[in-house]
Amino acid sequence: MSLSLDDVRRIAKLARIAVTDTELAATQQQLNKIFTLIEEMRAVDTTGIAPMAHAQDVHLRLRDDAATAPNRREAFQAIAPAVENGLYLVPKVIE
Repeated sequence: MSLSLDDVRRIAKLARIAVTDTELAATQQQLNKIFTLIEEMRAVDTTGIAPMAHAQDVHLRLRDDAATAPNRREAFQAIAPAVENGLYLVPKVIE
């Protein structure tokens, strides 16, 4: 698939990008190179190959999910203007 100058002009208009005629020709060449690369990549037979999440075999070091901060809920709610059943009460804003 290759793009014509009219195609590139239309894409630039849709993207709201101002492109001069010299930039238009250069952009056409770059886009056509990208489409050529995509066609080459689609031609490769990938049957039987599992998808990869990352190009390298990277594993994250995980730590145990444990709470390290003390529970200070009662101390925070003690200074709140209004609390009920462990919830902060706020004034109604929308009527």
